[in-house]
Amino acid sequence: MNFVVISSIGAVFMGFFALFVRMKAAKKPTNALKIIMPPVFMSSGALMYIVPDFRLTPLEIVEVVTVGMLFSILLIKTSKFEIRDNEIYLKRSKAFAVILIGLLVVRLGLKTVLSSTIDFGELSGMFFLLAFSMIVPWRIAMYRDYKNLYKQLNRVKPI
Repeated sequence: MNFVVISSIGAVFMGFFALFVRMKAAKKPTNALKIIMPPVFMSSGALMYIVPDFRLTPLEIVEVVTVGMLFSILLIKTSKFEIRDNEIYLKRSKAFAVILIGLLVVRLGLKTVLSSTIDFGELSGMFFLLAFSMIVPWRIAMYRDYKNLYKQLNRVKPI
């Protein structure tokens, strides 16, 4: 079994894990830390770039970051909050599940096509940066929306 197949299987499991976590998160109130921490934790993965095999050219970086930011638009559009029981909750969205699975399929397709022309290490670096470039704008947008609802919820009411 080669690395591309193994990493693709891992990506499928990670995708379904993310979907499960999202569904579970909608049942509990959220807070700013729950929104901010995933990209902070994920950023440690950038240590892979210490190893020369994972490094990208400036053009590859621009391409991958651009695609990641474009993909993040879909996640941003399907992530909305609501106030319930005087708490802020992430709204459930059927579209989010469809989009997440669609992005996973696109990712696997790209990985399959690109693996024939790009080294495994470099491809790994590209897909890490793609994921990070999707998550950061998405989480920034979520944080902004959360803060707006938080201000609305905690406004001092005149007596």
